[in-house]
Amino acid sequence: MSSNALQQIVCCMGQPVAGNPTQFMMERAFAAAKLDWRYLTLEVPPEKLADAVRGMRAMGFQGGNFTIPHKVAVLPLLDGLSPAAELMGAVNCVHRDGDRLLGANTDGQGFLESLRTLIDPVDKRIVILGAGGAARAIAVEVALTKPAELSIVNRSPGRGQELANLLSERTQVAVHYVPWEGDYAIPETADVLINATSIGLGDANARVPIDPRTLRSTLVVADVIFNPPRTRLIRDAAEAGCPTIDGLGMLVNQAVIGFKIWTGVAPDPDVMREALEEYLEI
Repeated sequence: MSSNALQQIVCCMGQPVAGNPTQFMMERAFAAAKLDWRYLTLEVPPEKLADAVRGMRAMGFQGGNFTIPHKVAVLPLLDGLSPAAELMGAVNCVHRDGDRLLGANTDGQGFLESLRTLIDPVDKRIVILGAGGAARAIAVEVALTKPAELSIVNRSPGRGQELANLLSERTQVAVHYVPWEGDYAIPETADVLINATSIGLGDANARVPIDPRTLRSTLVVADVIFNPPRTRLIRDAAEAGCPTIDGLGMLVNQAVIGFKIWTGVAPDPDVMREALEEYLEI
């Protein structure tokens, strides 16, 4: 179906949310691009996921975003995966290709676009805090750029070591698991520090346990948290003279990528950023 046909639909399936910033961004971007598309937020319990995907197929949805708890469970219900999504073992973006539903993961790509505004990760030494869903998506995309070294810092050795082993085997990059005990001291050799944990979400004063004395002006510091965008980590890093990247850019960039995948049209990222800031009242 062309973008000039009757109304096209994409959706977001996942856990209950109080509003949806991505829906707000997408609807604003559709209007700016003069596309008669709609983005729906749908609460789908785990036991109904297979029915929901069959419904997408039957009703001709052009695609959708999948959030927690569906990012892994949806995999066997799809007809194919992007190489990065297959490596991550998780999907957040599905699009229609004829009668097929194909899965991708735009979280890591969105972060990488933000990171490249300040530094190219190729041949750099990268530290990622966390080994959950966001960390995994980011770690895969960063590893595929061939950094000099990638360190996965996580409290749980099982999850952290598993991710480090996977990336070492599949990307031939030097990836190391580092146990997170107490305040993490950032190595002097690190070029980029990425907080990919949920610490700071909804709490501007939540402290990521790092040694603030190891922040230095040559280190790029990025935080995936978008609400609030000025997390304590970002504020502390800026005070230490570090170039910083907040989570707003990642959220906007992954939305831009999804928009292109679904519609074939490049949206205006400024429109999407303005919509997100309006939604968050910042």
